[in-house]
Amino acid sequence: MRDLVDDTAFNNEQGNRARKLFAAVVLAALDDAIADDKKYGNGPEQIARWARSRDGREVLTCAGIDPNERVVKGLMEFVSKGVRTSVALSREESERRNAAMAEAEAA
Repeated sequence: MRDLVDDTAFNNEQGNRARKLFAAVVLAALDDAIADDKKYGNGPEQIARWARSRDGREVLTCAGIDPNERVVKGLMEFVSKGVRTSVALSREESERRNAAMAEAEAA
């Protein structure tokens, strides 16, 4: 019985690691699209094309993201904002956004 529990825990941990790996690929695709947007002005179209492609849908699914049209629109919106993923996920950016929202509510 103990071996079954250990094997299940190990498999779950391996699955979590795989999801994190594919999530990193999604973040890299977003960064590439943002770079394309700054350089060529076609970033949202690039990320939409990738997310709708067979490979993109597979990567999104493996990352635990349902590859539907709502997700594609969200990815396009994120790219159009032009904030790199490392900055968007940082604590400083989160605090800045929260402060901006609090100021907007107070006004």
